[in-house]
Amino acid sequence: MADGPSPAEIRAVARDVLKDALRAAETVPVNRGSSRAFVNEADVIAAREKGGVLVVPEGAIVTPLAHDAAERFGVEIRFGNQPPNPTSPPMRGGEETGEPSPYEQGGAVAVGSDHGGFKVKEAVKRHLASRGLQVIDQGTTSDASCDYPDFAARVGRAVSLGEARWGVFVDGAGIGGAMTLNKVPGVFAATCHDAKSAENARGHNRANVLCLGSGWTDERAAVGVLDAFFGTGFEGGRHSRRVAKIQALEKSLLR
Repeated sequence: MADGPSPAEIRAVARDVLKDALRAAETVPVNRGSSRAFVNEADVIAAREKGGVLVVPEGAIVTPLAHDAAERFGVEIRFGNQPPNPTSPPMRGGEETGEPSPYEQGGAVAVGSDHGGFKVKEAVKRHLASRGLQVIDQGTTSDASCDYPDFAARVGRAVSLGEARWGVFVDGAGIGGAMTLNKVPGVFAATCHDAKSAENARGHNRANVLCLGSGWTDERAAVGVLDAFFGTGFEGGRHSRRVAKIQALEKSLLR
């Protein structure tokens, strides 16, 4: 029986596929006249020379490299007629100040679950909508058995490509979904079972995706964790430096 590919070979192929996908996304201009326009790194660099604000169409996809460039060069990416938010400076890896909470910043939230988390996901959707956030349901659509990586990947992709600013994923334990999500570039997913861990995930780790476990967190408790996560801003300071090191590690493995 022939041996399969080695782990090193599998990683090399995965890196090549991801690099090709990102490179393809980066070649699509922001002004292509579509409601699904892409914002690439070149657009951000150009905006840096013209005041540091890049206004893009509603629904545009901001690629991971564009997000990185915006943070690096201090460029604000603003959607449509969204007003400026001078209290939310981009993080560039130093001892910067923090940023407002997700509730204060607003933006779309990609929400998903497997069958075990379906009921909690529906409660999460209702609560986020009641707080004025746009909810993008990534499935599943019932409590019929399904595989959590499929739907966690949808949430991660939406956040990574800028279709959503935040994400929430619910499975039985909140662990498998987090493992899947953290394979996606640009995603900082944190499993939280109480308000304290949710506040830490946002305040210290700048998490952009909340993972919940329906086996530990029922619908009522989930709303409390949700409010702690979305109601907490990033503290900045020494935490900026540490989060930047995580980002640097991710980038080093994608080369």
